[in-house]
Amino acid sequence: MDDKELEGLLKGGESDRVEFKPSISQRKEIQETICAFANDLPNHRDAGVVFVGVDDSGACCGIDITDSLLKNLSDMRTQGEVYPFPTMSVEKRVVSGCEVAVVVVESSYSPPVRYRGRVIVRVGPTNRIATLEEETRLTEKRQSKDTPFDISPLDMATLDDFDMELFRDYLRSTLAGEILELNSRNEQQQLASLRFTTADGIPTILGLLVVGKEPVRFVPGAYVQFLRIEGTDYADPIKDSKEIDGPASTLLRHLDDLFRVHISVASDITSGPVEVKRPDYPIDAIRQLSTNAILHRTYQGTNSPVKITWFTDRIEIISPGGPYGKVTKENFGQPGIADYRNPSLAEALKNLGFIQKFGVGIPLARQALQKNGNPDPEFHPTDTHVLVTLRRR
Repeated sequence: MDDKELEGLLKGGESDRVEFKPSISQRKEIQETICAFANDLPNHRDAGVVFVGVDDSGACCGIDITDSLLKNLSDMRTQGEVYPFPTMSVEKRVVSGCEVAVVVVESSYSPPVRYRGRVIVRVGPTNRIATLEEETRLTEKRQSKDTPFDISPLDMATLDDFDMELFRDYLRSTLAGEILELNSRNEQQQLASLRFTTADGIPTILGLLVVGKEPVRFVPGAYVQFLRIEGTDYADPIKDSKEIDGPASTLLRHLDDLFRVHISVASDITSGPVEVKRPDYPIDAIRQLSTNAILHRTYQGTNSPVKITWFTDRIEIISPGGPYGKVTKENFGQPGIADYRNPSLAEALKNLGFIQKFGVGIPLARQALQKNGNPDPEFHPTDTHVLVTLRRR
């Protein structure tokens, strides 16, 4: 936005597109406003703006707009409390002679957006929890926009292809208690609100991946191919071979069990008189990188699975689809560089507990490998896939 437009918004006072905050200390309220602007219930189809550094009347508070303050505001996008991730920008500006932080939040392509499990909407200059009718309006609005592949509908699937007991378990891990107590929401409305179906009940890719009975029937590449090779080359004898599929929670738990079976633990007496048992690979590192491969892969236009090949000297993880968005071959793996091909699947995996915080999978894997005495992971991104190599301790 240019200076003239920002000045007009500041002088116009708080509204369903404008919020004033004197400082960043009101973190919860700022995040609720980001969520409400992303939902864009009034359907302005234009950005909402949070001015940090002005009071309720729009008067300048004279706070210091530091790099740290701007970073804290930017981090609100990916800290996992507002999801799916809003599109927003944060910058220091001088508006009407006042130095402020300006947070510009775009209307979401896949509403409803939630803050801590609650759909927040803007009504005049205030935020509130959406009613059932308002949630329905947001869900219907989503159909008219260009959406990511993970929430694309599959006309060939029906509600009978969902495991509804699994869905009810997912609800309990996702929505705030007071939302679940609202009996006016039936299961079809809840499915649509979570982007598992369209507003008229057609299952989406996301719904089938998370609570589908057989996701691979509709998304052929939605499985993991595991090979244990007795040697260092693909031509060496195969010791174990498995194809792991099912809804996301089942797939990731079975994968975790498989890792535990194949990790070898050796005694280390070089560090002192006390025997220390160390694995050849830390399970946290394998878990983080394999979850990343499942989350960030492309599910569109390919039948290829995620491939995990366990050699005697290394593990190779291949994820279909090259770097996405602001992640490139050149900056892949660098701290703070993250983007999401499947943003709604990212939200679901966090709700299920397989992701603790967005954007930290690679740093956590590096940390676990270093602590265990393994070399750093090696990343080889290409236009069609990403290969990660872990070397044995």
